[in-house]
Amino acid sequence: MRFAFAILLSLATASAQTPAPASPSAATNKPAAKSEDQSTVKARALLDKAIEALGGSAYLNYSTRSEEGRSYSLYHSQSRGPGTIYRRFYRYADKDRVEFALEKGIGVYDLIPFPIPVPEGKSNKKTDVALIHNGDKGYEVSFKGTEQEDAKDTTDYLRRRARSMEWVLRKWIYEPGVALFYDGTALGNANLADRVTITNSRNESVTLFLDTSTHLPTKKSFAWRDATDKYQNVEEEATITTSPSRAS
Repeated sequence: MRFAFAILLSLATASAQTPAPASPSAATNKPAAKSEDQSTVKARALLDKAIEALGGSAYLNYSTRSEEGRSYSLYHSQSRGPGTIYRRFYRYADKDRVEFALEKGIGVYDLIPFPIPVPEGKSNKKTDVALIHNGDKGYEVSFKGTEQEDAKDTTDYLRRRARSMEWVLRKWIYEPGVALFYDGTALGNANLADRVTITNSRNESVTLFLDTSTHLPTKKSFAWRDATDKYQNVEEEATITTSPSRAS
């Protein structure tokens, strides 16, 4: 079994700039009431608390956001080096851009273990790189201009985007056939967390670790099987959230 890890420290939180008319809301898009076991009831209640902690309706309905922070790659649960500072610009649900400066001699994917997106034009400096994802297309922007992203990197990005916090909490949990499970408590990013697993009708699952005090997500985990070598991969993303989304 191979493991891929990523940690994201958010220094500036999301701010909603334009409402997204098609986005679901917790009040209007809950599945029709039916008999649910205690695990499902508990899981649904915890997800409601998590969404409220993230900003409630502002989180569910924002269409654009920006953030900046530091991204790390991990090895055996330890960060490899000081990481790199990035700026991210995101339009829900499939337009994403990330800008960052690279140190001389270090490759893009050595510093950013998962491509997180970016825009048009050329970079001003030879060490600046931007990654853009628009729909199912990926591009890399550097001082050389704009080039299409390697097909494997785009595939990896699309798999992670489909299991992103935004897609899970704004799309998955409102889809027909979704199954919710409460998996008890565990350590999530060094804090005690409630574990909730969401499985959609396509048999894709994501486990969220929700802080028992703040109810904010502290870690996300999912597994997938490589079509080439048949190995099962487990990817985890740990997040430190400083404050909830704000509407503007």
